Amino acid sequence: MATGDRTIMVVGGHAADAEVMAGATVLKHVRAGYRAVLVHMTLGEKGHRTMPVAEYTEQKRREAEAAARALSAEVVCMPYLDGELAVNEEIQWKIADTMRQYRPDVVITHWQGSIHRDHRNTSINVKEALYFAGLPAFKRELPAWYPRSLYFAENWEDPYGFQTEVALDVTEVFPAYLEAIKCYELVRGGISSFPYYRYYDALGTIRGAVAGYEKGVALMRPEGARTRKQDLLG
Repeated sequence: MATGDRTIMVVGGHAADAEVMAGATVLKHVRAGYRAVLVHMTLGEKGHRTMPVAEYTEQKRREAEAAARALSAEVVCMPYLDGELAVNEEIQWKIADTMRQYRPDVVITHWQGSIHRDHRNTSINVKEALYFAGLPAFKRELPAWYPRSLYFAENWEDPYGFQTEVALDVTEVFPAYLEAIKCYELVRGGISSFPYYRYYDALGTIRGAVAGYEKGVALMRPEGARTRKQDLLG
Protein backbone atom coordinates (compact mmCIF):
# COMPACT_ATOMS: atom_id res chain seq x y z
CA MET A 1 0.00 0.00 0.00
CA ALA A 2 1.35 3.42 -0.93
CA THR A 3 2.27 5.63 2.01
CA GLY A 4 3.30 8.83 0.27
CA ASP A 5 2.31 12.37 1.16
CA ARG A 6 -0.23 12.59 -1.66
CA THR A 7 -3.67 11.01 -1.42
CA ILE A 8 -6.46 10.27 -3.89
CA MET A 9 -9.97 9.64 -2.54
CA VAL A 10 -12.96 8.24 -4.44
CA VAL A 11 -16.47 8.57 -3.01
CA GLY A 12 -19.10 6.25 -4.48
CA GLY A 13 -22.79 5.83 -3.81
CA HIS A 14 -22.55 2.05 -3.40
CA ALA A 15 -19.77 -0.45 -2.92
CA ALA A 16 -18.51 -1.17 -6.47
CA ASP A 17 -19.22 2.33 -7.82
CA ALA A 18 -15.90 3.80 -6.70
CA GLU A 19 -14.03 0.86 -8.18
CA VAL A 20 -15.73 0.61 -11.57
CA MET A 21 -15.66 4.35 -12.28
CA ALA A 22 -12.23 5.20 -10.85
CA GLY A 23 -10.34 2.00 -10.07
CA ALA A 24 -7.97 2.42 -13.00
CA THR A 25 -7.33 6.04 -12.00
CA VAL A 26 -6.62 4.90 -8.45
CA LEU A 27 -4.16 2.25 -9.59
CA LYS A 28 -2.33 4.74 -11.80
CA HIS A 29 -1.88 7.06 -8.84
CA VAL A 30 -0.99 4.31 -6.36
CA ARG A 31 1.80 3.16 -8.64
CA ALA A 32 3.07 6.74 -8.66
CA GLY A 33 3.23 6.76 -4.86
CA TYR A 34 -0.19 8.09 -3.87
CA ARG A 35 -2.17 6.80 -0.92
CA ALA A 36 -5.68 5.77 -2.03
CA VAL A 37 -8.93 5.78 -0.08
CA LEU A 38 -12.26 4.38 -1.32
CA VAL A 39 -15.36 5.70 0.44
CA HIS A 40 -18.65 3.83 0.01
CA MET A 41 -21.67 5.87 1.08
CA THR A 42 -23.75 2.68 1.14
CA LEU A 43 -22.91 -0.95 0.51
CA GLY A 44 -25.60 -1.31 -2.16
CA GLU A 45 -27.07 -4.06 -0.02
CA LYS A 46 -30.54 -4.02 -1.56
CA GLY A 47 -29.29 -4.83 -5.04
CA HIS A 48 -29.43 -8.64 -5.04
CA ARG A 49 -32.39 -10.28 -6.73
CA THR A 50 -32.74 -13.21 -4.33
CA MET A 51 -30.32 -12.90 -1.39
CA PRO A 52 -31.65 -11.43 1.88
CA VAL A 53 -30.44 -7.91 2.57
CA ALA A 54 -28.52 -8.87 5.72
CA GLU A 55 -26.66 -11.62 3.91
CA TYR A 56 -25.87 -9.48 0.88
CA THR A 57 -24.67 -6.69 3.19
CA GLU A 58 -21.95 -8.95 4.51
CA GLN A 59 -21.07 -10.17 1.03
CA LYS A 60 -20.71 -6.63 -0.26
CA ARG A 61 -18.56 -5.68 2.71
CA ARG A 62 -16.22 -8.61 2.00
CA GLU A 63 -16.15 -7.73 -1.69
CA ALA A 64 -15.36 -4.09 -0.90
CA GLU A 65 -12.46 -5.13 1.30
CA ALA A 66 -11.14 -7.51 -1.37
CA ALA A 67 -11.41 -4.89 -4.11
CA ALA A 68 -9.62 -2.35 -1.95
CA ARG A 69 -6.76 -4.81 -1.41
CA ALA A 70 -6.58 -5.44 -5.14
CA LEU A 71 -6.30 -1.69 -5.74
CA SER A 72 -3.82 -1.21 -2.87
CA ALA A 73 -6.33 1.18 -1.31
CA GLU A 74 -7.93 1.73 2.08
CA VAL A 75 -11.68 1.45 2.39
CA VAL A 76 -14.25 3.40 4.41
CA CYS A 77 -17.85 2.12 4.58
CA MET A 78 -20.29 4.81 5.66
CA PRO A 79 -23.31 3.80 7.80
CA TYR A 80 -26.03 4.74 5.31
CA LEU A 81 -28.59 2.52 3.63
CA ASP A 82 -28.89 1.62 -0.02
CA GLY A 83 -31.62 3.63 -1.74
CA GLU A 84 -32.09 5.88 1.29
CA LEU A 85 -29.12 8.24 1.07
CA ALA A 86 -30.35 11.73 1.91
CA VAL A 87 -28.88 15.18 1.28
CA ASN A 88 -28.23 16.80 4.62
CA GLU A 89 -25.58 18.38 6.81
CA GLU A 90 -25.14 15.31 8.99
CA ILE A 91 -24.00 13.30 5.98
CA GLN A 92 -21.93 16.19 4.65
CA TRP A 93 -20.13 16.53 7.97
CA LYS A 94 -19.42 12.79 7.96
CA ILE A 95 -17.76 13.16 4.55
CA ALA A 96 -15.99 16.35 5.62
CA ASP A 97 -14.54 14.69 8.71
CA THR A 98 -13.35 11.80 6.52
CA MET A 99 -11.61 14.31 4.27
CA ARG A 100 -10.02 15.95 7.31
CA GLN A 101 -8.84 12.54 8.45
CA TYR A 102 -7.31 11.34 5.18
CA ARG A 103 -6.38 14.76 3.73
CA PRO A 104 -6.89 13.91 0.04
CA ASP A 105 -5.26 16.03 -2.62
CA VAL A 106 -7.66 14.74 -5.26
CA VAL A 107 -11.30 13.72 -4.73
CA ILE A 108 -13.33 11.85 -7.35
CA THR A 109 -17.06 11.22 -7.15
CA HIS A 110 -20.22 10.80 -9.24
CA TRP A 111 -21.36 13.23 -11.89
CA GLN A 112 -24.77 14.59 -10.89
CA GLY A 113 -26.53 13.77 -14.16
CA SER A 114 -27.58 10.33 -12.95
CA ILE A 115 -30.58 8.04 -13.16
CA HIS A 116 -29.80 6.86 -9.61
CA ARG A 117 -30.87 8.85 -6.55
CA ASP A 118 -27.98 7.66 -4.40
CA HIS A 119 -25.49 8.75 -7.05
CA ARG A 120 -27.02 12.21 -7.39
CA ASN A 121 -27.14 12.67 -3.63
CA THR A 122 -23.58 11.47 -3.21
CA SER A 123 -22.43 14.08 -5.72
CA ILE A 124 -24.28 16.86 -3.92
CA ASN A 125 -23.10 15.78 -0.48
CA VAL A 126 -19.47 15.59 -1.56
CA LYS A 127 -19.53 19.06 -3.08
CA GLU A 128 -21.13 20.53 0.03
CA ALA A 129 -18.71 18.64 2.28
CA LEU A 130 -15.76 20.47 0.73
CA TYR A 131 -16.93 23.66 2.43
CA PHE A 132 -17.18 22.01 5.83
CA ALA A 133 -13.87 20.20 5.39
CA GLY A 134 -11.90 23.22 4.27
CA LEU A 135 -13.03 26.12 6.44
CA PRO A 136 -10.81 26.51 9.55
CA ALA A 137 -13.55 28.41 11.38
CA PHE A 138 -15.42 25.11 11.72
CA LYS A 139 -13.77 23.58 14.77
CA ARG A 140 -13.79 19.79 14.69
CA GLU A 141 -11.66 17.04 16.14
CA LEU A 142 -9.26 17.32 13.18
CA PRO A 143 -7.92 20.46 11.48
CA ALA A 144 -9.42 21.79 8.26
CA TRP A 145 -8.36 20.33 4.96
CA TYR A 146 -9.42 21.37 1.47
CA PRO A 147 -8.61 19.01 -1.41
CA ARG A 148 -6.68 20.56 -4.25
CA SER A 149 -9.14 19.32 -6.86
CA LEU A 150 -12.46 17.58 -7.43
CA TYR A 151 -13.33 15.45 -10.44
CA PHE A 152 -16.41 13.56 -11.60
CA ALA A 153 -15.90 10.05 -12.95
CA GLU A 154 -17.78 8.24 -15.68
CA ASN A 155 -20.43 5.77 -14.56
CA TRP A 156 -22.97 4.10 -16.82
CA GLU A 157 -25.78 5.35 -14.57
CA ASP A 158 -24.53 8.97 -14.62
CA PRO A 159 -24.54 9.88 -18.33
CA TYR A 160 -26.63 13.04 -18.61
CA GLY A 161 -24.45 16.01 -19.41
CA PHE A 162 -21.16 14.25 -18.70
CA GLN A 163 -18.33 15.72 -20.78
CA THR A 164 -14.79 14.44 -21.09
CA GLU A 165 -12.45 17.18 -19.89
CA VAL A 166 -9.50 15.10 -18.73
CA ALA A 167 -8.34 11.90 -20.42
CA LEU A 168 -5.89 9.63 -18.61
CA ASP A 169 -3.77 6.89 -20.12
CA VAL A 170 -4.45 3.83 -17.96
CA THR A 171 -3.12 1.21 -20.38
CA GLU A 172 -0.53 -0.21 -18.01
CA VAL A 173 -2.91 -0.64 -15.07
CA PHE A 174 -6.01 -1.73 -16.96
CA PRO A 175 -5.56 -5.51 -16.62
CA ALA A 176 -5.16 -5.12 -12.84
CA TYR A 177 -8.21 -2.82 -12.78
CA LEU A 178 -10.35 -5.45 -14.50
CA GLU A 179 -9.22 -8.08 -12.01
CA ALA A 180 -10.03 -5.76 -9.10
CA ILE A 181 -13.59 -5.03 -10.17
CA LYS A 182 -14.23 -8.76 -10.57
CA CYS A 183 -14.06 -8.98 -6.77
CA TYR A 184 -17.75 -8.06 -7.00
CA GLU A 185 -20.31 -10.66 -8.02
CA LEU A 186 -22.26 -7.71 -9.46
CA VAL A 187 -19.48 -7.17 -11.99
CA ARG A 188 -18.87 -10.84 -12.74
CA GLY A 189 -22.56 -11.31 -13.61
CA GLY A 190 -25.56 -13.09 -12.15
CA ILE A 191 -27.12 -10.29 -10.12
CA SER A 192 -27.89 -7.53 -12.61
CA SER A 193 -28.83 -7.87 -16.25
CA PHE A 194 -26.42 -5.03 -17.01
CA PRO A 195 -23.04 -6.32 -18.28
CA TYR A 196 -20.75 -4.34 -15.97
CA TYR A 197 -17.52 -6.08 -16.91
CA ARG A 198 -18.04 -5.85 -20.66
CA TYR A 199 -19.19 -2.24 -20.39
CA TYR A 200 -16.20 -0.95 -18.46
CA ASP A 201 -13.73 -2.97 -20.50
CA ALA A 202 -15.24 -1.51 -23.68
CA LEU A 203 -15.44 1.98 -22.19
CA GLY A 204 -11.71 1.89 -21.49
CA THR A 205 -11.10 0.98 -25.13
CA ILE A 206 -13.37 3.77 -26.40
CA ARG A 207 -11.91 6.47 -24.14
CA GLY A 208 -8.43 5.29 -25.02
CA ALA A 209 -9.10 5.32 -28.75
CA VAL A 210 -10.45 8.89 -28.65
CA ALA A 211 -7.44 10.13 -26.66
CA GLY A 212 -4.83 8.13 -28.55
CA TYR A 213 -4.21 5.48 -25.87
CA GLU A 214 -4.84 1.77 -25.80
CA LYS A 215 -6.96 2.14 -22.66
CA GLY A 216 -8.22 5.43 -21.25
CA VAL A 217 -10.37 7.01 -18.56
CA ALA A 218 -12.51 10.15 -18.91
CA LEU A 219 -13.05 12.62 -16.07
CA MET A 220 -14.96 15.88 -15.75
CA ARG A 221 -14.17 19.01 -13.73
CA PRO A 222 -16.69 21.04 -11.73
CA GLU A 223 -17.88 24.39 -12.98
CA GLY A 224 -15.33 27.08 -12.20
CA ALA A 225 -12.40 24.65 -12.07
CA ARG A 226 -11.77 24.14 -15.74
CA THR A 227 -8.99 26.69 -16.10
CA ARG A 228 -6.87 25.18 -13.35
CA LYS A 229 -3.68 23.34 -14.18
CA GLN A 230 -3.72 19.58 -14.51
CA ASP A 231 -3.88 17.96 -11.07
CA LEU A 232 -4.07 14.30 -12.12
CA LEU A 233 -1.27 12.26 -13.62
CA GLY A 234 -1.10 12.88 -17.35
